[in-house]
Amino acid sequence: MSDATTDEPLVLGIESSCDETGVAFVRGTTLVGDALASSVDEHARFGGVVPEVASRAHLESMIPMLERASAEAGHRLDDVDAIAVTSGPGLAGALMVGVASAKALALCLDKPLYGVNHLAAHVCADVLDHGPLPEPTVALLVSGGHTNLLVVRDIASDVEELGSTIDDAAGEAYDKVARVLGLPYPGGPHIDRAAREGDPEAIAFPRGLTSRKDMERHRFDYSFSGLKTAVVRWVEARERAGEPVPVADVAASFSHAVADVLTRKAVLACTELGISDLQIGGGVTANTQLRELAEKRCAEAGIRLRVPRIRLCTDNGAMVAALGSQMVMRGLPPSDLALPADSSLPVSSVQA
Repeated sequence: MSDATTDEPLVLGIESSCDETGVAFVRGTTLVGDALASSVDEHARFGGVVPEVASRAHLESMIPMLERASAEAGHRLDDVDAIAVTSGPGLAGALMVGVASAKALALCLDKPLYGVNHLAAHVCADVLDHGPLPEPTVALLVSGGHTNLLVVRDIASDVEELGSTIDDAAGEAYDKVARVLGLPYPGGPHIDRAAREGDPEAIAFPRGLTSRKDMERHRFDYSFSGLKTAVVRWVEARERAGEPVPVADVAASFSHAVADVLTRKAVLACTELGISDLQIGGGVTANTQLRELAEKRCAEAGIRLRVPRIRLCTDNGAMVAALGSQMVMRGLPPSDLALPADSSLPVSSVQA
């Protein structure tokens, strides 16, 4: 790498862990071009992501997204100083498409390759909006497949998991509740819209892992399976009684229960660890109640809240390029070209 780009490297990021094919160019902490293709419509008729469909969609979208991101950035592929790719966690077949593409580019262009952790990349997306991440920071990641509470001491190399979901991720619960309410897939946006017309206190749904006993054993863990089941049983009871289901009230009460537990434990982690910054990322961050309750509770606790724009909360290539850029700027060595696609890569392994 030339001296001129040491402080501000141009990094190409590739994301293919689930149903979005993301490609982006980031220079330092500035997003200069990105492109995103989603196969969500192809999965909608199945009510969830079909791994084989997702993998094929990545194969079809990879080259067009590379071309589109390159054109938007005004850079050729061989202009980059490094290539970053999501190597895990995620769907094995989907990850393989991205990792294989990144390896081919690294070999052809003679550029260093950085395999990055998908979850850490979600946290790092925030630097593109708000600059360097305070260290340490507590990070709450909430998406379709992940619900994790983390301590980030160094975004490029030191991420510790405080807790995670012991069953359904929050996004999975949204999809399942949406199905019961007759709302389309993916459930998150549709429940959010319905909830705006409902009363969040209409129905007292349970808060998983918040009893005194649970807080001793699972202080920073989450559980949404019981909440999902409670919603299903409540709706079924109304239907058996021949009574109409108040979709807006159910959606609002369910969303409030999720946001309540997520923010309560995240703020608790900040106060108990003496950390003044909370960052929230992941697709569920688009939820209105989650954002509003996080802002309220952080303000009350004197905690600074960082939430990137919604476009950067969902899976995208920008977050991958941003994390790769941090690794380059810190002088970390690149990954080996034998880099695997690891569907169960732990969040503590920031670089693969």
